[in-house]
Amino acid sequence: MEKTMNDQIRDAVRAYLLEDVLAGEDPSNLTDGLPLRTSGIIDSMGVIRLTSFLEARFGIRVEAHETGVENTDTVNAIVAFVDSKLA
Repeated sequence: MEKTMNDQIRDAVRAYLLEDVLAGEDPSNLTDGLPLRTSGIIDSMGVIRLTSFLEARFGIRVEAHETGVENTDTVNAIVAFVDSKLA
């Protein structure tokens, strides 16, 4: 079965987070609804790195006002944000 665009975005975001942010963590700990920013897992520098990754990987432009918690707190939020930028 071919993966949807959302699945491809989700896979890429999860791989990035597990490598850059949660290195050494059990991948099963990274659920799609895990709060990343509001729990302190990702700090302001982490948001900058995440934004750079999203721009490079998906060819999108992320404006400063778009890096708020509503777009970057969970894998689900990040996937929805990237999908909206690609639409």
